[in-house]
Amino acid sequence: MTAVDDIGGITTDRRAVISVLRRLRSPEGQTNPLPLWEELRGMGDVVPAPWGGYFVTSYEACSQVLRGRTWLVPDINWQERQPDLERWHAPATQEMSHALSRLNAPTHTCQRRSLGNLFDRRTLEEMQPDIDDHVRQLLDALEEHLDTSGETDLVTTVSEQLPIRTVGHWLNIPDEHYGRILDFTHRQVFAQELLPTKSELEISARATLEMRAFFTDLIRQRRARPGNDVLSDWIRYWDALLHDDPAGADRTLYHLVMFICIASLETTATLLSVAVWLLLQDPARWDWLRRHPEHIDDAIDEALRYDPPIHLNSRIAGDDTTLAGVPIAKDTMVHVLYGVAAHDPRRNPDPHTYDILRKGSHITFGGGAHYCLGAALARLEARTLLTHLLKRFPTLKLASGPTYASRMVFRRMTSLRVRA
Repeated sequence: MTAVDDIGGITTDRRAVISVLRRLRSPEGQTNPLPLWEELRGMGDVVPAPWGGYFVTSYEACSQVLRGRTWLVPDINWQERQPDLERWHAPATQEMSHALSRLNAPTHTCQRRSLGNLFDRRTLEEMQPDIDDHVRQLLDALEEHLDTSGETDLVTTVSEQLPIRTVGHWLNIPDEHYGRILDFTHRQVFAQELLPTKSELEISARATLEMRAFFTDLIRQRRARPGNDVLSDWIRYWDALLHDDPAGADRTLYHLVMFICIASLETTATLLSVAVWLLLQDPARWDWLRRHPEHIDDAIDEALRYDPPIHLNSRIAGDDTTLAGVPIAKDTMVHVLYGVAAHDPRRNPDPHTYDILRKGSHITFGGGAHYCLGAALARLEARTLLTHLLKRFPTLKLASGPTYASRMVFRRMTSLRVRA
């Protein structure tokens, strides 16, 4: 017999929800999730999850959760109250639970204030020349590959390389470590999936050990030889603030540096790849933007709406509440579906059309206290890449792809082949 929930007059078959989730992880669902997002939204604004909790599909309800002060992230305290301790006590899960994105006030407030406005206008202006140089070097490599073989993979040649070069240079990490950082980031992220398997958690656990060793050693070396860089500034700040607790300073620094570094990699890389893919799907669209570069920011914003690099994020009800007419008990987890929300026709009419001039709405960078720290930097990287790409490769075309990793939370394009 099928378990059924009746919410707000909409009857939801749990098997139907499971079917949609399974298909979303398939190659077909990853390539084109739009019909599956429609299925989920058709089940209601707040849809029961088969394992408990809810999926949130409407733009307004998702925005309410992300911006509401009574909605919390699932921090360590919440995890300790859950019956599935094996899932929440997995080493990789515990590691990320100390990162900024999994902290609530007052700890989150303290750490966030210590960073200030991390990527303010002045900082971005100072970073711009370096990002220009990174892009030029990467496009030199792209051009060489195209001249040699006629086509190449944009993801591995350019999209994945620009974010690690940007943040690596900013943190003064030697470039010989970039490949290693990308490797353990790709493996560690399994711990942040919706329902990671035992084998995925084991992969993440091994990656976590590598990640911890790398960033711990980086902080140790920088403390021994501080310089005029952002990491040295953070070390000076936390060493002074926690002068009577050096171990606490080390833990805080590790989780800050680790999170800010790896959080800027896969999401930005996918944004870069998706933006190029959406533009190249229609050669006339690519040519139009080349002739109207003043709309590059609009193209980026529409890419963020159309196919966000994070498809799901989770929050906990801090109190008994009601969401889109559905009673939600305190401590209940809800899953905000960014892509489904951005394709809500009540907010963005004709949502399945990629329209550079839409001026639409999205919540891709989150909201409230946990609004993405690196939003402005991600936009700058995308703007710089598209500006150079459109000038240097006016006739760039798709060769094949895209392909994606099989995930539910962090969307990762793994290949997009282009040709001259």
